[in-house]
Amino acid sequence: MQDQFGRTIEYLRLSVTDRCNLRCRYCMPEEGVADLAHGDVLRYEEMLRVVAAACRLGIRKVRVTGGEPLVRRGIVNFIGQLAALPEKPEITLTTNGLLLAEQAEALKAAGLSRVNVSLDTMRPERFKELTLRPGLNQVLAGIQAAEGVGLLPIKINVIPFVDFNTDEIVDFARLTLEHPWDVRFIEFMPISSDLDYASRDGLSMAEVEARLRTLGELEALPYQRTSGPAHMYRLPGAKGRIGLIPSVSGHFCGDCNRLRVMADGRVRGCLFDNQETDLKPILRDGGDDQALEDLLLATACAKPEKHQIHDKDFTTPNRRMHGIGG
Repeated sequence: MQDQFGRTIEYLRLSVTDRCNLRCRYCMPEEGVADLAHGDVLRYEEMLRVVAAACRLGIRKVRVTGGEPLVRRGIVNFIGQLAALPEKPEITLTTNGLLLAEQAEALKAAGLSRVNVSLDTMRPERFKELTLRPGLNQVLAGIQAAEGVGLLPIKINVIPFVDFNTDEIVDFARLTLEHPWDVRFIEFMPISSDLDYASRDGLSMAEVEARLRTLGELEALPYQRTSGPAHMYRLPGAKGRIGLIPSVSGHFCGDCNRLRVMADGRVRGCLFDNQETDLKPILRDGGDDQALEDLLLATACAKPEKHQIHDKDFTTPNRRMHGIGG
């Protein structure tokens, strides 16, 4: 698949649920939000059909997301079905890590390649303040379990916020000295406008880099396809790597190679674009595989050239992050 700007689309982000067992204050309000109705969420067999069509069109990597994907029953078996597709796509997963320790071994056996774990603080009191739930020890145990079964390289995604976790940036970076992990710092993206965090609360990657350099010289690493949009570095003698993702201050739209399929069967070409294509009529009203492929192709071709975050008339997406797929 190629879009109208010549970008090859080979990466699919698949949200299997909009539900989550945390209430991160930059993602959803404390009281939560109304879940999708049961009938509105794609069944696993429908999702498998979508991914199979996408793989026939050239998708080579599938990232399973949520909400929190590990809260959906049957997720391990579904991972196995994805990994068994004829094209053998790379299957990865993004999780908050709360349920990872108990499922890591089964996920690896099913065919999962590796995991990204979202973790913004390593201090229990801050974890509860940010997520409105306890559970830091469970997340840390999940990371260790994932490493133990070989879900490598583990990627730890950190969003740095002004006056919240900036004093932990160096602590996160030090993890790479002893562990073969990728610690990636990601600029906060203004997905929702009515939550506890706004654009002004995010720390820029330039400021993050300045703090990291207090640890010593950062060796810039050559670009690798598996690194995605991250600029990768290594501290002297480190086993792991550090990634900087300037998703707002230095967008990577020119290299964007992804589509997003949401749990309700709608597809987006861009995280910040409200333009969506609904696959459910084809999936549930007797449409054939060719019609499904045509709709995916049309969505890829309609991808916008870039996001509009810096435009004066920019408006936040009409879905929260948990509903789009983290």
